[in-house]
Amino acid sequence: MIALKVVRRDVTSSCYQQLKSARNMNMMSRSFMSTMSLSHPEEDSHFLLILGKPGGGKGTISGKILKDFSRFHHVSTGDLLRQHVREQTKIGKEAKSYMDEGRLVPDQLMIDLVMDDATPYLDEGQSLLLDGFPRTSEQAVALDKIVDVDLVINLDIPTETIVERIADRWIHPASGRIYSYSYNPPKNKGLDDFTGEPLVQREDDKPELVRRRLAQYEAVTSPLVDYYEEKGVVKTFQGTMSDVIYPEVKKWLHDKVPETEAE
Repeated sequence: MIALKVVRRDVTSSCYQQLKSARNMNMMSRSFMSTMSLSHPEEDSHFLLILGKPGGGKGTISGKILKDFSRFHHVSTGDLLRQHVREQTKIGKEAKSYMDEGRLVPDQLMIDLVMDDATPYLDEGQSLLLDGFPRTSEQAVALDKIVDVDLVINLDIPTETIVERIADRWIHPASGRIYSYSYNPPKNKGLDDFTGEPLVQREDDKPELVRRRLAQYEAVTSPLVDYYEEKGVVKTFQGTMSDVIYPEVKKWLHDKVPETEAE
C-alpha cells in the first residue's frame, strides 16, 4: 500500500475543473497536466497504495485500514472505471473506446480517472488509499507527476498460499455467491445453500492458470516495487494470513501517519 504525500501538483478544485473543461473541449488536459506548476501541498494528507499479488489479501487489508484510519478515502480504479463506463461519462466513453478495441486504457486517462474522483476529498483534507493503480513502473512515473509518493505497503504472500486459496473457491453462477471449503463451505458439498444448484469452479481459478497469472503479475510488478524501493518508501510485509499481517501494518502506519488521522 502506498501512502503518498499529497503534494498536488495540479489538482486544486479550480485547476482541476479547468483541466476537465479543457479535456472535454479539445483534449488539452494531458499536456496541461504535465506542465502546470506545483500547487500548495496538503501537509496533513497522505496517499496510500497497496501492492500485492491477486488473491493476496489486498482487499481485506484495505478494509481494515479504512476502519482504523477514518480519514482515508478508498479509490478502487477498477470500480471507478466500471462506474464511468456504465454512466457514460466523458472519461468512461473514452476508456470504453480503448476497451472495445482490446487495448489497454492509457496511463494518463487512468490518472485522470483517479484525480477526478480524488480531488474533492483532497480539498477536504482527506487522505487516499489507492487500489489497482499503478501496476507498472511506467505508470508510477506518470503518477509521480501529479502526487508525491511517501509510503508504500507491499504484501508479499507465498504463491502457493494464493494458489491453494483461489483453487479452493467455488461459485454459484446465477447469484455470484462464493464458497471456500477451507473457511466458508456450503452446507452440502458441491451445492448452493439457497437454491441447491451445482457450484462450479471458474476456469481461471484452476491451479495451473492461477500460477500462470501470478507469474505474469510478478514479471510486471517487480520493477514497480523496485522503483519505490529506490525512493525509500516501501515496507514489505510477509505472511500467509491477513489477520496476522495486519497488526504489523497498523503499527507501521501509526508510526508514519499523524495520530490525528487514526482513530
